[in-house]
Amino acid sequence: MDCEFCRIVAGDERAHVLYENDETIAILDENPAVTGHSLVLPRSHDDDVLTSTDSTTTDVFRTARLVATGLEEALGPVGFSVFHTTGSLVGTVDHAHVHLLPRFEDDDVSLSLGRETLPDREGTELASKIRTALEEQS
Repeated sequence: MDCEFCRIVAGDERAHVLYENDETIAILDENPAVTGHSLVLPRSHDDDVLTSTDSTTTDVFRTARLVATGLEEALGPVGFSVFHTTGSLVGTVDHAHVHLLPRFEDDDVSLSLGRETLPDREGTELASKIRTALEEQS
């Protein structure tokens, strides 16, 4: 498998490392949307942080929280956008990762979502369907 992030984890590809431990590594994004745009990735190759093992998911988000604290101290943003995407519609890297974007008053970042009102009946049906799926998992 040819994975850019696996090569970074292995030390075979250069990256600006912010933090690393036995489970995760945090790097500056090489194509940042804003100053300090960072990526947190598990050392293991997983396609999706949210469907990975519980420990991998926990480790990634624990590191994200730690790195956000460092970004807060170093850059003084007014807030953060934190997101994880997966699947062929949203990117070209199959190695799970979380984006941390420090937000500034004058930044150009737009993460707006089209919004609609959720009809009560549709919400009731959808919530029931999701609760059933969750019950089947536990």
